[in-house]
Amino acid sequence: MDVASGDERGTTERVLTLLGLLQQRQVWTGPELAGRLGVTPRTVRRDVQRLRTLGYPVYASQGVGGGYRLGPGQDLPPLLLDDQEAIATAVSLLAGAGGAVAGAGDAALRALTKLDQVLPTRLRHEVRALSGSVESFGGGRTPVDPEVLMTLARARRDEVEVGFDYPSGSEVRRRRVEPYRLVASDRRWYLLAYDLDRDDWRSFRVDRMTDASARTWRFCPRAAPDAATYVQEGVASRVYPHQARFLVHASADTVRAQIPASAAVVRRRGSELCEVLSGAASLDFVLMHVLLLGHDFEVLDPPELGRRCRALAERLLSAGERSHRCPTWRSHEPRPRQRRGAPLS
Repeated sequence: MDVASGDERGTTERVLTLLGLLQQRQVWTGPELAGRLGVTPRTVRRDVQRLRTLGYPVYASQGVGGGYRLGPGQDLPPLLLDDQEAIATAVSLLAGAGGAVAGAGDAALRALTKLDQVLPTRLRHEVRALSGSVESFGGGRTPVDPEVLMTLARARRDEVEVGFDYPSGSEVRRRRVEPYRLVASDRRWYLLAYDLDRDDWRSFRVDRMTDASARTWRFCPRAAPDAATYVQEGVASRVYPHQARFLVHASADTVRAQIPASAAVVRRRGSELCEVLSGAASLDFVLMHVLLLGHDFEVLDPPELGRRCRALAERLLSAGERSHRCPTWRSHEPRPRQRRGAPLS
């Protein structure tokens, strides 16, 4: 039994080594692979067939320049990475998750979470050390601590509670949450989580978190709101003392191109109509921005904003009428003074 297990383990290791060799170079001849693996060409052919059975498209060609080649498949197979390749991949993904690659942050974090499942413990400190040397310039997201980001991603994957310090007004408080989704905007990373102390859903800015750590308490997933929609509505509206809704007479695509996603939520209401939800410290401020879009619009909420609209319209009409009645001011240059005794021109 032990001999059989050893033979099976040896075959598995050899097949994985073969897969790694095929990923390193475009074409290998049978004798080359046999020499690297220390087996016969016949064993190489059997191992190639084992890879094909597992779904890896390994092609064989005859003649000069022929050999075995690993081709692209419909599904992405697992990659075999040595230590240096694993470290380089993890650091690159951390840079992408931090915003160095526009639009790739959420995908980079998902890939990094998968890599974290198989990354050996002995390599983690090297990844952390090297990630500190990765920076970017120009625009992009607000920088976040990669370790905090990975702590949240692991906790969400493992369905365990997370604790972190978070500013609330003038003080910093400890929060206990069930993490559900990490959401990347064009500017920041957010965590959608169930706040255990407030017994409600909350969104948190990752760049404001400190001392984040996973707890040992596991949780059963709740029915959660749509993460992206919830976070966007919170950023664009709920965080402000005043919220407003408008029906804008333009397509949603047109208005989205005019308003940053962090400033308003734009919902489609037909081919030539959309609803705009936004917030601000002053309703006049929201009204001004919707007016400057250049489209006809209607106030849906709140009712007092409709009244404010009419009051401002009357004031603007009055200002226009006064301007029309006022005489046109002309500038007159003073005539030069005539010297006494000089002849009149």
